[in-house]
Amino acid sequence: MAHVADWKQEETEALVSLLTAHKIIGIIDIGGIPAPQLQKIRGNIRKKATIRSAKNTLIIRALDEADKKVKGLAELKAAVSGQAAIIASDTNPFSLFKDIKSTRTKAPAKGGETAQIDIEIKEGETPFKPGPIVGELQKAGIPAAIQEGKVVIKTDKVLVKAGDKIPRDMAQMLTRLEIYPIELGLNVHAVYEKGSIFKPEVLDIDMDKFMADLQKAYWNTLGLALEAGWTNKDTIDPLLQKAYRQAYTLAMDRSIINKETVGPLMAKAKAQMEAVSSLAKKPGESTPKTAA
Repeated sequence: MAHVADWKQEETEALVSLLTAHKIIGIIDIGGIPAPQLQKIRGNIRKKATIRSAKNTLIIRALDEADKKVKGLAELKAAVSGQAAIIASDTNPFSLFKDIKSTRTKAPAKGGETAQIDIEIKEGETPFKPGPIVGELQKAGIPAAIQEGKVVIKTDKVLVKAGDKIPRDMAQMLTRLEIYPIELGLNVHAVYEKGSIFKPEVLDIDMDKFMADLQKAYWNTLGLALEAGWTNKDTIDPLLQKAYRQAYTLAMDRSIINKETVGPLMAKAKAQMEAVSSLAKKPGESTPKTAA
């Protein structure tokens, strides 16, 4: 049997302890993130999650070991690629993904990177003064010209399509134009919760819109239930209040006396009596003439 180095065994045990101590476990990619930015990202989410990096082989071994205690964790092995790391939390997967996504920041390109999205330049003025910069911009493929004593971009143009490499000379020009096309941050490969594996395309939702839609659906359903007279814990109080109002209105309309209506009915009768009395002829008064 092959001997496993002590440090590998200790690291595996530490990873297993992390994997089994939290409800939510994710596999993320931290590749390409400079150390200062990664440290900042760790600090930003430290209150909600713990990030631990290790060799991919050790992460896979730890997932196998942890699966003996928490069934389903081994399914995350398929997500271990690149410069992988474990992220562990007790929040829900959607909130965790949102927190991870919020740590992403823009950075300048150095040249040679793969464009994550289409890099586009917009028509308009630049901060440059007329001079050799126009030729440098044009050499980098940027449609620049001088108009009315200003250096301008003549038309909108996609400089690099998503998936293509960013040329070094263009990267330098983009930085001078304060266009930062590189997005630095953690990339989520998969997240585990209670035996289920969630991929980024499932987790990447607009939580504010989702909650608004959910609230709207609740109120629409409640309105339908009230209209149909369906009773449950959410409708029973409003339905009883509605029934009370309808019964009270009917009792008042039909002059049905009970402890709820006797006061208002007496007040109504008194008001009607006073109205009739004010129209009655008093002794010694002539009957009011009616208009012809």
